Amino acid sequence: MTSTSIVFYEKPGCATNRLQRQLLRSAGLQLEVRNLLSEPWTPERLRPFFGDRPVAEWFNRSAPAIKYGELDPTQLSASQALELMLAHPALIRRPLIRYGAQYMAGFDLVKLCTHLPAKNDLPDADNDLEKCAVGQNSIGCLAAGSQ
Repeated sequence: MTSTSIVFYEKPGCATNRLQRQLLRSAGLQLEVRNLLSEPWTPERLRPFFGDRPVAEWFNRSAPAIKYGELDPTQLSASQALELMLAHPALIRRPLIRYGAQYMAGFDLVKLCTHLPAKNDLPDADNDLEKCAVGQNSIGCLAAGSQ
């Protein structure tokens, strides 16, 4: 990994992850793209991505089990959440990003800008590039849907 390279764990075929990758690459960053769903996760490897966020924020809000109320992440302990995510990686908030010693779950452009040397080349952090772009007609139109 070079000094401007990040590991980007995505769900293959996810339109929003594709847009996020394009944005980072357009800023001159090198990406090592990995399949979040087939990565051999362990609790020890997965846990750092969530930092001090509440457990409920570790989850992909558009995962069917969460979207349709079958699973309530607010009722889970960290160990229960990790166990579920290892069994069902589609529950993991995406993308997962690792840049050196920095880890993050979800696409937080503000946080990325504080750690990446190409931060001046990234667009305004006002755009919500974590929402699902499925069904959107424009790359810049990410206002509808959920992650």
